[in-house]
Amino acid sequence: MLSSRSILALAAMSLAASSAAFAADQPVIGLVTKTETNPFFVKMKEGAQEEAKKLGAKLLSGAGKADGDNAGQITAMENMIAAGAKTILITPSDAKAIVPAIKKARDKGIMVIALDSPADPPEATDALFATNNYTAGVLIGEYAKAAMAGKPAKIVALDLLPGHPVGAQRHNGFMKGFGLAANDAKSNELSKAPEIVCMADSFGDQAKAQTAMENCLQRAPDVNLVYTINEPAAAGAYNALKRAGKEKGVMIVSVDGGCQGIKDTNAGVIAATSQQYPLKMAAMGVAAGVEFAKTGKKASGYVDTGVTLIAGKSVPGVDSKDTKTGAELCWGKK
Repeated sequence: MLSSRSILALAAMSLAASSAAFAADQPVIGLVTKTETNPFFVKMKEGAQEEAKKLGAKLLSGAGKADGDNAGQITAMENMIAAGAKTILITPSDAKAIVPAIKKARDKGIMVIALDSPADPPEATDALFATNNYTAGVLIGEYAKAAMAGKPAKIVALDLLPGHPVGAQRHNGFMKGFGLAANDAKSNELSKAPEIVCMADSFGDQAKAQTAMENCLQRAPDVNLVYTINEPAAAGAYNALKRAGKEKGVMIVSVDGGCQGIKDTNAGVIAATSQQYPLKMAAMGVAAGVEFAKTGKKASGYVDTGVTLIAGKSVPGVDSKDTKTGAELCWGKK
């Protein structure tokens, strides 16, 4: 017969063994974002953490130091491979330069899913969960066209960075929606038209966008419409216009749908924005990673995570939601 002390010792050993077995079976999923400061990626990380906790997975996270930091993203991926990640979710900063690192991971049997931004080529990853960025651009282009009501447009385009698929898709989609000749959704080249009087890279950064807008105002002081790659860039453009005393005569349209962007839309800083859903992208990515760990089934192809036009003032002929709806669905600090 075992003593009470022996029974307790066996119970403790059994519990430890069960915990070790659980840890060994716990899916390890990595998330690599462009930065850890942009509210979009902060929300994406929160969404991944919540879903991982719900599904019993272990989430590793990493990011570049700034938008465009490919080396930082490669280091994060290598750390996750070494830590045993079976799935890596990534928002590529440099769609082409990250491909060799993705191939290295996939060659080891790791599933790689792009979130928000595709790799170049898109087939470099197993799957893509993202906004249809071309559609996001089309929506704000259609809104701007209707709101201009036939007034000749002089457009400033504050884009992302050269050759980035997301930047090209939103830019070209905006032009398409505005009724200008534009490349299709598969092109990574920015289309040009006489109506676009200045184009500049903002890197999605407010300060850089403000500087770019100030430079564009020197070249095109009579601009009346600004397209921006995201809402931080829109805020930078507005600051430049305000410093020049031109903020009331220029319409700004953008993409993101973060809570600050919705506030800016409600205040009239941004006329309309295409809202996207980073939490949904992250949750879907983690769920796919858990399924892969349990069944071996990989995600594949492109999954559209949705986009909605949010407008400060609706215009006839364009379907949009108001800022109250946008605030209910926004991400970031409310």
